[in-house]
Amino acid sequence: MASPAPKATLVPGPIIVGGGPSGLAAAACLAAVGIPATVLEKSDDVAPLWRNWTYDRLTLHLPKQFCELPLMGFPASYPKYPTKDQFISYLKSYAAAFGITPRFGCSVERADFDAAEGLWRVRTPGEEFIGKWLVVATGENAEPLVPEFPGISKFSGELMHSSEYKSGEVFEGKKVLVVGCGNSGMEICLDLCRHNARPSMVVRNNVHVLPREMMGCSTFGIAMALRKWLPLKLVDSILLFMAQMKLGNTEPLGLRRPKAGPIELKDLTGKTPVIDVGALSLIKSGMIKVTEGVREMTREGAKFVDGKEEEFDSIILATGYKSCVPLWLKGGGGGHFTEEGLPKAPFPKGWKGKNGLYAVGFTRRGILGTSFDARNIARDIKLQWHVARS
Repeated sequence: MASPAPKATLVPGPIIVGGGPSGLAAAACLAAVGIPATVLEKSDDVAPLWRNWTYDRLTLHLPKQFCELPLMGFPASYPKYPTKDQFISYLKSYAAAFGITPRFGCSVERADFDAAEGLWRVRTPGEEFIGKWLVVATGENAEPLVPEFPGISKFSGELMHSSEYKSGEVFEGKKVLVVGCGNSGMEICLDLCRHNARPSMVVRNNVHVLPREMMGCSTFGIAMALRKWLPLKLVDSILLFMAQMKLGNTEPLGLRRPKAGPIELKDLTGKTPVIDVGALSLIKSGMIKVTEGVREMTREGAKFVDGKEEEFDSIILATGYKSCVPLWLKGGGGGHFTEEGLPKAPFPKGWKGKNGLYAVGFTRRGILGTSFDARNIARDIKLQWHVARS
């Protein structure tokens, strides 16, 4: 017997897929201009990535003024760099302030554009939502990225992705290999050291390491200010000179800098420079060991590209995340998205597709990029709203 057709629900405003910061920002900007949105979130609360996939000691790497969602700042009582729990509390307050009530437990199975009706059909288990506009707000970091390392299935110790890591407490006294030298990899190594573990960090690619602050000011804030007045390459030169003065030459530590400057590289590839919050001093002291890339994993540990082999109790894959868009948005949203689930058009044009399709949170520019997208989406839909309602 064929399964029954899902309940069909026609919604008046946009359908937003994703209840994280990007989805909330889009819904708030729409609410501010009087447009209701239906937010679909597969988990049981807002910001599931922040609640479930981040480690306990996490704080924002940038000052709070650069991490605010549109139309509402952080409480004045929050510190300069809010904690994970404070950021989650802010998001919940943000949703309440704008009357955003996501439909939780709504895992989107597929979304298609019905050309005959000029409407989007978004299917979840047991219900299909139908609307004129679809906002893809699942973001760049929706699913853990686990590369296929040779021999990974042989390793007999504990193997996890960084999304599962909470605290170094359970690793006390253990040798731990952390694969990845981004912000997560660096901070996990730092946390492991503070719990008397012995971490080694795999550096597979060149990486920029910048201090969190320079001369008492946020490095990111300095970069943003300089970009208003100076060419990008000159800004990068200034940042690298100041980083050299404060951190020293990182190349002898196994942390070779890319040829492109940190801001240029971020703009071109989305690769974020590492903001040092203490790991670099532990690398210098030898408490965090830097190793070259992994050639293959073994039953007891790993073999490296330099020919060395070492045993480890645990391996943590700080290998980042990927988009989940290809899993549910059919046809790439009319070709708006790549096979990797990112908008084909580079920033600042990736927020708008065809047939009422929008994307928020795919700019590779953090919350500032999310805010840019959300405001543009609300303005664009507002122009169509009264026509659609007449």
